[in-house]
Amino acid sequence: MEYQLDFAFLSGSAPDLLEGLWVTVRLAIAANAMGLTLGFALCLMAMSHWALVRWPAQMFIEFFRCTPALLQIIWFFYCLPFLFEVYIDPIPMGILALGLNLTAFNAEAYRAGVQAVPRDHLDASIALGLRPWQRTIYVVLPQALRSAMPVLMTNGISILQQSALVAIVAVGDLMYVGKDIATQNYRPLETYTLVALIYFLLSLPIARLAHVIERRQDAVVER
Repeated sequence: MEYQLDFAFLSGSAPDLLEGLWVTVRLAIAANAMGLTLGFALCLMAMSHWALVRWPAQMFIEFFRCTPALLQIIWFFYCLPFLFEVYIDPIPMGILALGLNLTAFNAEAYRAGVQAVPRDHLDASIALGLRPWQRTIYVVLPQALRSAMPVLMTNGISILQQSALVAIVAVGDLMYVGKDIATQNYRPLETYTLVALIYFLLSLPIARLAHVIERRQDAVVER
């Protein structure tokens, strides 16, 4: 039996898709905000001279980098309330799970950026009498952020795509709404094709921007 494509039925599902898209965008933006800020703090902890600070940070990074994101999301949604009696609404819980995952990956990106800061710049900041926190904020952070920006943006795209995993715990994001529409209308091909296209259109501009930034950085290095 030949399958006839029919995308027309999706026009009636536009409000639901937009609502799911809004949840996906909220998850991605909030998780990236968490990952960008906490990632740098975690990077500094992982590079600390004090073992009691460095080891827990390194364990955190390795745990989130070496376990599946899907398993992490399921653990946060089902094990965290059971173990600690902590009950959080689904969307904040999804942000927490995705944000901590991104924090671990961004910490490694920041670490590479921090290690790329020229020693002369640090020596100059010490000679100027800057305090450690001033050196970190005004000298290390701007240069590390500039060096790590392409990787940070790539990680941001990855977390946007991984946000679809929260559908398995019934968070009403774009993927969850798409699954419902496909099930109700018996049209998985059209529905999932549209959902994939939406994710693609969200990710493509960021990917192109990351590529442009990386090319400009390479050009500066070559000079």
